[in-house]
Amino acid sequence: MPQFVFGPGNIYAIPLTTYDGTAITVPTPVQIGTLQGGSIDFSWDIKELYGQRQFPVAAGRGKGKIAGKATFAQFNAAAVNSLVFGQTQTSALCAIVNDVTGTAIPTTPFQITVTPPLSGTYLNDLGVVMNGIPMTQVASGPTTGQYSHTAGVYTFATADVGQIVFINYSYTAVAATAADLIISNPFMGYAPTFSVSFSINYNGKNGTIILNSCTSSKFSVATKLDDFAIPEFDFTGYADANQKVGRISFSDK
Repeated sequence: MPQFVFGPGNIYAIPLTTYDGTAITVPTPVQIGTLQGGSIDFSWDIKELYGQRQFPVAAGRGKGKIAGKATFAQFNAAAVNSLVFGQTQTSALCAIVNDVTGTAIPTTPFQITVTPPLSGTYLNDLGVVMNGIPMTQVASGPTTGQYSHTAGVYTFATADVGQIVFINYSYTAVAATAADLIISNPFMGYAPTFSVSFSINYNGKNGTIILNSCTSSKFSVATKLDDFAIPEFDFTGYADANQKVGRISFSDK
């Protein structure tokens, strides 16, 4: 009896190698969280043989392709790193302060020193806004509408004392619950590999697709007003060292 499927299912991945092909001896499986939808497409080139008539007299299957896709709404640093980049991850945080409170420019020495959250370290200036207008950065000696900065210490003009300014900047901090990944530039051909298990269930019936070896082909993050961000993760499946691609299993024949 045919079985029905309802909902997005579940996708699990097991990292197999890092980006440079080093085998992961004790891999940590990851689940693609809050799955919104997924797909695994098997496709082939079809080679057709023609004679003098309009339609082919024979057809043969050529190269095959396995393309997978998952859209999800839960950000997981371990999953992104192990499945997309396969590089070194540390317990740190790189974040941006988007100032919505503002600070009044004080009198002498006309400076504001920002204090990054989590006892963090100032990283980069991302601009200062005064009266809704971006201020101009200068090396030193700012005049009205200008500012200069050094390591998180912002200096303003005497004429702008008392004005409210909004200072945006990035920072880094050590955080046990956070994850930070510095993305290097590996040689072409290098990529982490992983296996994928796709489970689809309904009314006590199960369907499972397992791909033994996969490599990510796309990771994107799109945001929009008044809605959740839904990242997309694409991958390609291929045969493992034993020339096995995977398996497909269903509760009913």
